[in-house]
Amino acid sequence: MLFLWKDILFFQLFEQNSLRKQVKYTSAGEGQETITTRKQTAMANILFFVIWIVTCKTCCSLCFTAEKGTIINNSFRSLTTVPERLASHVKLLDLSQNKITEIQITDFASLPLLKSLNLSSNLIKDLMEDVFSINKELECLDLSRNELSNTSGYFLQGLGSLKYLDISSNSFLTLTLGKAFGSLNSLKYLLLGSNKEIKLWKTDLKEISNKQLYNVSIGLERLSKYERGTLQLLKTTKLDISLPTTNDTNLLKSMLTDAFSFPETLKLSNIACEKDCSHYLNAFTEAIITSKVSKLVFQEMKLNWKSLIEIVNIIWCSTMKDISIFYLTILEVNPIKVNTYCESFLQAFSLKHVIIMDHYFDQNDLYDVFASLTVENITISQANLIFMTCPNSGNKYKFMDLSGNVFSRDFFFQDCQDWNFLETLILSECKLDSFLKISSMTVTMTILKYLDVSQNQLTLGENPNCQWTESLVKLNLSLNKLTNSVFSCLPSSIEILDMNNNRISSVPNNLNKLEALKELYLGGNKLVTLPECSSFVNLEILFVDVNLLHEVSSSLVKSCSKLNVLNVAHNPFTCTCGLREFSRIQQELTTLQLIGWPESYQCASPVNLKGTLLKNFHLSEVNCNTALLLVIVLCSVTVLTVVTGVMCHFLDLPWYLRMVWQWTQTKQRAMKKDGRQPTEGLVFHAFVSYSQHDSCWVKEELIPNLEEGGCPLRICLHERHFIPGRSIIENIIRCIEKSYKSIFVVSPHFIQSEWCHYELYFAQHQVLSEKSDKLILILLEPIPQYLIPSKYHKLKSLMGRKTYIEWPKDRNKHGLFWANLRATLKINLELSSEETTMV
Repeated sequence: MLFLWKDILFFQLFEQNSLRKQVKYTSAGEGQETITTRKQTAMANILFFVIWIVTCKTCCSLCFTAEKGTIINNSFRSLTTVPERLASHVKLLDLSQNKITEIQITDFASLPLLKSLNLSSNLIKDLMEDVFSINKELECLDLSRNELSNTSGYFLQGLGSLKYLDISSNSFLTLTLGKAFGSLNSLKYLLLGSNKEIKLWKTDLKEISNKQLYNVSIGLERLSKYERGTLQLLKTTKLDISLPTTNDTNLLKSMLTDAFSFPETLKLSNIACEKDCSHYLNAFTEAIITSKVSKLVFQEMKLNWKSLIEIVNIIWCSTMKDISIFYLTILEVNPIKVNTYCESFLQAFSLKHVIIMDHYFDQNDLYDVFASLTVENITISQANLIFMTCPNSGNKYKFMDLSGNVFSRDFFFQDCQDWNFLETLILSECKLDSFLKISSMTVTMTILKYLDVSQNQLTLGENPNCQWTESLVKLNLSLNKLTNSVFSCLPSSIEILDMNNNRISSVPNNLNKLEALKELYLGGNKLVTLPECSSFVNLEILFVDVNLLHEVSSSLVKSCSKLNVLNVAHNPFTCTCGLREFSRIQQELTTLQLIGWPESYQCASPVNLKGTLLKNFHLSEVNCNTALLLVIVLCSVTVLTVVTGVMCHFLDLPWYLRMVWQWTQTKQRAMKKDGRQPTEGLVFHAFVSYSQHDSCWVKEELIPNLEEGGCPLRICLHERHFIPGRSIIENIIRCIEKSYKSIFVVSPHFIQSEWCHYELYFAQHQVLSEKSDKLILILLEPIPQYLIPSKYHKLKSLMGRKTYIEWPKDRNKHGLFWANLRATLKINLELSSEETTMV
């Protein structure tokens, strides 16, 4: 009964999308997969509709997350009314699973662009005539599981764009469709039904008898009367019927005969009979005679094994080509065989989701039936099978799907020989664990092209010896426990290899060449390096997404000459020089399609670049080219050395550097001592000790440059400030104590002066007693250490360990000399009246 609105969306999607991946299987289920990539023009539409298709529930029960306001999901909110102030650009609105009882005429008047409306599972009893008059673009309307009682459908007037309508599981007393249904010119999907007891007459479906529909689903669980020929009024490709729970053979005969008479696909649900199923058997026997159905689907069957096979035997001898049974509950298993002696057109048999209530039966009663089915395509999925016997001799199996079972370790068709036609074998989700047995099993399958053993527990030891059929083209090994050793156990004929989500950490370099391999999928593993193309020379598609790759070598792209699709998304990239070249090559190679670029390629480290797109990651050539960096450093050092040598030779640069260093050190000492240097009792900025032979330099150079200018300093000289009558020693001590610094003008004459040495001795004594730095030595002329007499050991010691200021002969350097000296002497002196008289 339930078909998805997504069928229509698929049709529209594959006409409009901008990047199509077509997976086309042959009608006989040959398992051949052709992947073609076509560039078109509407990528946004793909993303929009893919979200719709993936999240769409049955009967258009949508479950969306809001995207820019065009999709609103208000399901499961316990709403009693439609929310107000909905944005006018909303296209998909989900109000299902609420408690809405009434729809006002203004509720959807603000939504002229609305395309899909889901009001299922509410308490709506009636709808006004003009409730959707504004919603001319509405294409999908779901009103199922409400309390509607009238099928006149006057609220459908004006919905010419409506393609999907679901009014099933309501409280209709009759299914007489009103004239409004005749105006639905675009309608393709119609679902209707009632949870009340109803009768079905020809007049009920008259309004849609002239419409060519794609799918009609009718819930007739509580049907009490049926007029023969009623269903024949429908024109639809697919017909779904939920059968009535009745033992009335005549009613079932009339209805099923009509149901089998026209659609290509017929789906019958709700078949239940615990012991006596004769009413169904009789009805099917008569209905099959005039059947035009090509594919028959049973869903939700509950009966014993014997009754099921009897129904299959009836269909076996008909012109039907395909039988599918979903959600089957077998109450009891009885020995019975399929009647294979009559001519049958059946090509495909599917059995999915089986529950066996009988726990004590002979397993062969089931397996022998399956093995005897002479069909081309057989599917026995999620049936809890633990074993499977070899097919009978002369079988025609081309396609076999045994996925979702619980096969024992002894399964693997080891001794089966009759595989003359098998091309596709699917054994996914079967809890298989031996990879070697899988490979050896295929040896007798001489034309097998596609093998799917995904979602198992396959493992492989070291140094395996594998044997494969030479015809295998596609192999799916995803979601297993395989490691690197699997590469030594692969068939050389393979073209498409899927090993996503295993435990592979690297691709060995010494593996056998897989020259036929065109597509390799290694996503979700533990790869830290990319595989080399030397073993896959014809590789066209490579997926290594969600691994542990830190960088992508540009050599991969260059060596894989035939590679046109690459997926390296969602890896923990380390954004260093190794990725710089890859990003550049990606921009240059327009023929290479990089899946997920750029949003799925981000830096994981270093921390400061985490989350940065590789597209926006850039490093300069200097950062990545060691040779270039070395050349630049060497050139810079060479130039700096030459410039320094020239400056030292022509501009006396060392002297300037020495002076600047002294000035800087003086400033630092002044800042440290600022506020802590005691100035009480100080009268002079400096006491100058010099030889009389150097008095000319002192009076013409030193005194004018220190005592004159914007900030004059007070200088103490013996000829000006020595007090007559006092001893020379006493005057020297007094001047030193009253001065902030003591300047000694050192020259050959200074060395020969006895009094100059006295002054130096007393000044040095004060330095030691006060632990201060008060001595300043000015060297007028260079004096080698050996020329200083040994008796003047204190001067020699000071000259050896204390920094002195050298008087420059070049007048251009005098300015820096005086600036340095003034900075050393700079201090604020506050004089008392008594001290002022001393100046």
